[in-house]
Amino acid sequence: MSKDAVDTAKATASRTDAARPPADAGDAGYSKALKPRHVNMIAIGGAIGTGLFLGAGGRLHTAGPALAIAYLVCGTFAFFVVRALGELVLYRPSSGSFVSYAREFLGEKGAYVAGWMYFLNWSTTGIADITAIALYTHYWSFFTDVPQWVLALIALAVVLAVNLISVKIFGEMEFWFAIIKVATLVAFMLVGIFLLATQHDVDGRKPGPSVITDHGGLLPHGMMPVVLVMQGVIFAYAALELVGVAAGETAEPQQVVPRAVNSIMWRVGLFYVGSVVLLALLLPGSVYSADESPFVTVLSKIGVSGAGDVMNLVVLTAAMSSLNSGLYSTGRILRSMATAGSAPRFTARMNRSQVPYGGILLTCAVCVLGVGLNYLMPDQAFEIVLNVASLGVISTWVIIMVCHLVFVRRARAGLLTRPSFRLPGSPVTETVTILFLLSVLALMWDDPGVGRKTLLLIPVIAALLVGGWFAVRRRVERTAEEELNGMTR
Repeated sequence: MSKDAVDTAKATASRTDAARPPADAGDAGYSKALKPRHVNMIAIGGAIGTGLFLGAGGRLHTAGPALAIAYLVCGTFAFFVVRALGELVLYRPSSGSFVSYAREFLGEKGAYVAGWMYFLNWSTTGIADITAIALYTHYWSFFTDVPQWVLALIALAVVLAVNLISVKIFGEMEFWFAIIKVATLVAFMLVGIFLLATQHDVDGRKPGPSVITDHGGLLPHGMMPVVLVMQGVIFAYAALELVGVAAGETAEPQQVVPRAVNSIMWRVGLFYVGSVVLLALLLPGSVYSADESPFVTVLSKIGVSGAGDVMNLVVLTAAMSSLNSGLYSTGRILRSMATAGSAPRFTARMNRSQVPYGGILLTCAVCVLGVGLNYLMPDQAFEIVLNVASLGVISTWVIIMVCHLVFVRRARAGLLTRPSFRLPGSPVTETVTILFLLSVLALMWDDPGVGRKTLLLIPVIAALLVGGWFAVRRRVERTAEEELNGMTR
């Protein structure tokens, strides 16, 4: 049977049975062990990670207080993406998440690109996380003499071992990681508000608006640095789509997902924008640095013994949480792809605890390369992988919005029914979001250092994707034919 015939038969099947969404073979075998509290806290944890705890320091130094505006703008578009994904999840929950939706609405090529770009995102994010863990650990003098790559390798081994046990253990870990992150941020914000209200000296100066006005205002280095940090800010929100993957392993997605998605917006306002505003009011941007958490910087400056150590332990936990989430999500995404033939067969394998260990191990293999990067270039490792991960994040979000556009178009044609939980303003919202994300990519060209080099990787990545597609397309076609034959028997 030709590929065209397979596609035609699939289209016919969807028209005649529009009320029953197609199942993803990669969803079979999961335990559905994630409880509502797990998914809710996974969504919170996705909004609070390495991008805030470590990345905000360097960005405040570069962009100044206007960084808060960048977080607000990017956070708004991130909410649109997650809201669109949430609608797709309620239409058909799937552990394959947007890869499964890309397969349905864009075809196998779309699913192939979505899956491998997401893998690029999280595998490089994993490298950023283990780099961050090593940097955090070096904060304590006891670990100063331990090579950065050794610390990175230890962190990877620990998180891998935990992730392979069961999805329930993963959910519990993320639940408590998120509790720690939220409680710490709330405590820091209370401390910051107290310092502002009492005008307590911070590093020899009074906190407040004068810290901003006396050091160049909102834009001490002009508008361009704010624009150039946008790709890093996008990276800070990279794990928000994890709620769509986790929904495939909960028994109550219809109740859990809308609540988790809707709460994301106020989290962005409170935790990201609020934290950055407080940081800017407490210390000038020039005091913060890329190699230390800005929260550690503030607490170390107020003379509270041990405050910096406590906060450093918390931000190390946040990096471990992000690494844990990356292994979890890529394992599920790769399994969905493997069942369709577009990923190696071994990534579809599950252990006795119903964990797709093959995909998790493949992601870990890439992270091991990151250990090597920490060995060769310890000072640049974090910034390099951060920018490469941003390419994966932006492409993933664009694909989600394109899938939603096709989804809405089919709903208007009467081929399927949209759930009551919807992305507002469609199709304008999707279009504006896609244009914004592409503009962030284009503006990276104005950064002659890392940004421009990152963009030059796009043709290389595209060539690898094309070559990979030609390598797997026959297997994809064969798998599609086998599924079709199974449906028609």
